Amino acid sequence: MGQTPASTPAPAVQTPAQARVAQTHTSEIGFSYSLPLDWQVMDAKPMLPVVKQRETETATSEAEKKGIACVQIALMARNGNPPSIIEAMALPYSCFGQQFTDADLPAFAGGVAESLKKQFEISDAVYGSYKLGTHRLWIERAHGIAIANPEFKRTVEITCSLLQKGAVCWLALAADQESVETFERGAVTLDGATEAALVPADAFQEKKPIKMVPEKDKELETR
Repeated sequence: MGQTPASTPAPAVQTPAQARVAQTHTSEIGFSYSLPLDWQVMDAKPMLPVVKQRETETATSEAEKKGIACVQIALMARNGNPPSIIEAMALPYSCFGQQFTDADLPAFAGGVAESLKKQFEISDAVYGSYKLGTHRLWIERAHGIAIANPEFKRTVEITCSLLQKGAVCWLALAADQESVETFERGAVTLDGATEAALVPADAFQEKKPIKMVPEKDKELETR
């Protein structure tokens, strides 16, 4: 669901002390995720029906169509200029009609990552896997260039896990290294178990540096 969102008013300026305080967002499928207060939470509901319709038209299987119909955007937030975007996307098993196991994680997460290629040219991807408590997570980091707006260049990082009530993926479209670190350091709870950071330092078996590409100063356009 990673979209370049419509332009929104700039968030109120936060003091350094306020920026360090976390805002925590929870989902009914059993997770929470925290971001600094200087990240502006966006309302994704108005754009979701259009996005789902477009994604359904290009879906290649009935399972993919069903997943698109059931997916929820639990969180969408932005920060900075040029802006970085962080999303949390949830797939409730109660809607999808099937509960995944750890054996399904690579296929599920890889499919979500593959779907981003409908919106972005993806290159230099690196992959990893790790555990937070009893939960396994799959992760990818890559360069991404929006197909509809080649000046929108970001580090794309996505990590997914399976919970008792559903599947979840977190997505970052990061304009700078600070945003990558904010994404990775966000505290999470998974089925009630608290973890200090979404992504540990050793999540990638092979480290490849991501060279950030500055963006021209222009507003984002809705896909």
